[in-house]
Amino acid sequence: MVQRWHDLLFAHWRCAISDLRPFIPAPIEIETFDGSPWVSVIPFYMTGVRMRAAPPVPTANSFLELNVRTYVTLDGRPGIWFFSLDCESTLAVIGARVGVSLPYFRAAMRMRKGEQGFEYDSQRWSIAGAPAAFSATYRGVGAAFTPAPGSLDHFLAERYCLYSTDGKRIWREDIFHPRWSLQGAEAQIDTNSMIAAAGIRAPQHEPLLHYSEFQDVRFWWPVRVR
Repeated sequence: MVQRWHDLLFAHWRCAISDLRPFIPAPIEIETFDGSPWVSVIPFYMTGVRMRAAPPVPTANSFLELNVRTYVTLDGRPGIWFFSLDCESTLAVIGARVGVSLPYFRAAMRMRKGEQGFEYDSQRWSIAGAPAAFSATYRGVGAAFTPAPGSLDHFLAERYCLYSTDGKRIWREDIFHPRWSLQGAEAQIDTNSMIAAAGIRAPQHEPLLHYSEFQDVRFWWPVRVR
């Protein structure tokens, strides 16, 4: 599958392993940086979503998405674990849940560019899962940079696979994209119940923020690893 991601806000919070461990299968290790795991909320817009060498599917090729994730490793392969992926495309939600066992949820979502930056709102449908909402205005600031290996920015951004489970098996889906071009970010987050909706204690401190204008991404078919 190929897709392009646009105007991403990365909002990262330190958290505790004990808050994450109940929701991640035991073979998967929770990664830490300077002794702490991290949980991130990432709103963005994607376009050009299609299977490679196939035409796009109407209503499932361009849509808003909002991810809640942490950082893990299995068999020496650093990756991402998603607690939720909210999306405004019903077809995309069904396809991802059936095809790759990812916890997608249907949501009513809106994004527009205003004078202060990108205004983003998401409200999960009441029939889709635990109530969850996000509302923020954000923008990139400063010069773009490529995260340096060994830095926290690199730890949080440069991930090239994701893990998921169907309750019995664990799958890995490999990802390819150029290295991230990031900026610092400013954000006014008015509502964020996404982390609490996943069952995780919501952090009370200010997040570390990044912004990226776009990223071109390719996904491979999932591979069973356990």
